[in-house]
Amino acid sequence: MGILNMKRILPLILCIAPAFVSAEPASNMVWMPEALNFVKDGDVKKGEQLAQSCAGCHGEKGISAMGVFPSLAGQTANYTYKQLRDYADGKRENPMMSSIAAGLSEKDSADLAAWFQSLPAAQNKASQDDISKAISLVDKGNGKKILPPCFVCHGSDGAGQKMDTPALAGQQADYTEATLLEYKNGTRHNDLYSRMRVIAKQLSDTEIKQLAKYYQQLK
Repeated sequence: MGILNMKRILPLILCIAPAFVSAEPASNMVWMPEALNFVKDGDVKKGEQLAQSCAGCHGEKGISAMGVFPSLAGQTANYTYKQLRDYADGKRENPMMSSIAAGLSEKDSADLAAWFQSLPAAQNKASQDDISKAISLVDKGNGKKILPPCFVCHGSDGAGQKMDTPALAGQQADYTEATLLEYKNGTRHNDLYSRMRVIAKQLSDTEIKQLAKYYQQLK
């Protein structure tokens, strides 16, 4: 199945996905123009000051040294903002981050998001492992599983999209793998319209591992 046909399938997936979601919304975040402008106006300087307390896990320049913690450098501001508010609202669960986010105002969250977006993403060496399955999924998707190419949402360069699709280029492979597995088993469920849960459930553990390695080495 060609890329154009896969692009036509993506809207269908997004239409049927709500059937997989419970009545409770996955997130309280609603991307109205006011919310988009609010995040866009985040103060980078104030965000830099706030981020000093984040350095222990996420690195001084937003690049984590440990796979269990995500690198935030270069992450789209809207995505980071949404995750912080989801932690604060209990829509995304993590004992440490839920507590931290609960102490942040909406303005703090926007400022932090602006700061991390302003930083250059990690630059990692090319993977020496087999990532052929990942390359195929990113470029072509999988017609048999009705999976669109990853680049449709995350971009050919892994830079994500301005709305709320995360940048994946340079991200810790261990973290990306763990995230996809959480979507797959349903322990993470703050994705709007269940988009990533629907996709992750169609991925094998081998495909997930390769995708994580692929995006870590992407520059």
